[in-house]
Amino acid sequence: MIQLSRWKIILVVASAIIGCLLAYPNLLSPAQREALPGWLPKNALNLGLDLQGGSYLLLEVDVPAMREKRVTNLIEDVRVTLNGEGIATNGFQREAGGVVVALADPAKQTAAFEALRRLAGAPGPSGQVERTASRVGSDRVRFAYTDAALAGMGSTAVDQSIEVVRRRIDSLGTREPSITRQGADRIVVQAPGESDPRKLEEVIGQTAQLTFQMVDTENSVTEAQAGRVPPDAELLTDEQGTPYLVKKRVLVSGENLTRASVDADQSGRPAIGFRFDGAGARRFGEATSANIGKPFAIILDGKVISAPRINSAITNGSGIIEGQFTIQEAATMVNLLNGGALPAPLNVEERRTVTAELGADAVAAGALSTAVGFAIIVVFMILAYGFLFGGVSVVGLILNGVLIVAAMSLTQATLTLPGIAGLILTFAVAVDANVLIYERMRDEARTGRSVIASMDAGFSKAWGTILDANVTTLVAAAIMFVFGAGPVRGFAWTLSIGVFTSVFSSVLVAQVLLAYWLKTAKPKKLPIAE
Repeated sequence: MIQLSRWKIILVVASAIIGCLLAYPNLLSPAQREALPGWLPKNALNLGLDLQGGSYLLLEVDVPAMREKRVTNLIEDVRVTLNGEGIATNGFQREAGGVVVALADPAKQTAAFEALRRLAGAPGPSGQVERTASRVGSDRVRFAYTDAALAGMGSTAVDQSIEVVRRRIDSLGTREPSITRQGADRIVVQAPGESDPRKLEEVIGQTAQLTFQMVDTENSVTEAQAGRVPPDAELLTDEQGTPYLVKKRVLVSGENLTRASVDADQSGRPAIGFRFDGAGARRFGEATSANIGKPFAIILDGKVISAPRINSAITNGSGIIEGQFTIQEAATMVNLLNGGALPAPLNVEERRTVTAELGADAVAAGALSTAVGFAIIVVFMILAYGFLFGGVSVVGLILNGVLIVAAMSLTQATLTLPGIAGLILTFAVAVDANVLIYERMRDEARTGRSVIASMDAGFSKAWGTILDANVTTLVAAAIMFVFGAGPVRGFAWTLSIGVFTSVFSSVLVAQVLLAYWLKTAKPKKLPIAE
């Protein structure tokens, strides 16, 4: 194994050159990195929240509120479906997962049951339906979500919320945010570089539920304000507090929205342009065709944005939302709509701000601890194995550090304070392999074997132990990466990169340098055996 082969030399030299090219941008300022030629790498390490400073939010997904809303929509679907079939009802009794409908004519029970069964739709991809219809007694029918559907709403809502939050934070330009799940219904958001957590709340906390609903012109707003709200309508207000009586039935929702953009109305004031997908355009066209001359409300998060009158059918699936918007308000709303609607409200459980000064202190402390750890290792290796063998280990150690920084810059991994701990641990692991090799060489030389035989045995016989130790470390890092979150994953990622680079630097680099020394010096004795 102690042969000076050409491919080993090429591999070591190439890795050193590539590593230096990838790690070099970390020594430059942002302006200097931008001034580099286009063919040179420009990516630098991304610093985590604890090193760069930023905002931390702990959010809780309000799953019960989402279920309440789903049941409310289900009740309105039942009401519209039965009215469309001409089936009169005496009342709706709300339940935890659905509704029981009392029929005015018991003879219509079968017709109502069949209508609701059709409303439930076909089974989903899993082969199960989300909603079921059943007969209750002789004059009632029940329509409700299945237990499996109710149980799955929470997990699905958290997963969807994470994706929506990620898209909204990306629209702010925040670099490398960490958005992870915590427990059953909580989300941890760490945004390095964002110093105002309330700005994050403003963007990610709004549900951004956009709906188009008809205005109820058949009933009085005054009576609704007095408490006499029709069962199929709700009383809403706009930003100025003007009341509107709106039908609960949603014509088209933001789920059908494909694009939103900042636009301008006929007077040149900021407005929001929108476009629906095929299904949304069809439903919007049918609704506007059937209600020409009537007003409809555009509602965002329970507030009426505007209530224009339908002058003609809108069949192209696009239009603009007019309102008293500033350009900044319109841009914020466009980001919310393009990011998607949150399936459930998010409640802020905890907010923290890590200032840039604290981050700078953490960087300085991490740099100092790394330098001290590196210096101690260098001193130990030189005292224990001399300037030749100890110096070879130091060269490998330096290349190991360069390769780690290069790999993290290439993959745009985020370096955190625990990641620096992983970096220091990696240095110790790297020289640990050299210690195993050198001690094996020393033992072989003391038994009377030649220099070349002792060195060859040192590499070949220590390799199995080195491999076992590093595989064990990789398994532990993989477990931390899969089951950990935030800083724990940062530590695991740095440690994993370091395992590969340390094996490369401690074994291959040492082989090349020591083989070159052996070829040129032709020693009679092994220095470390004395």
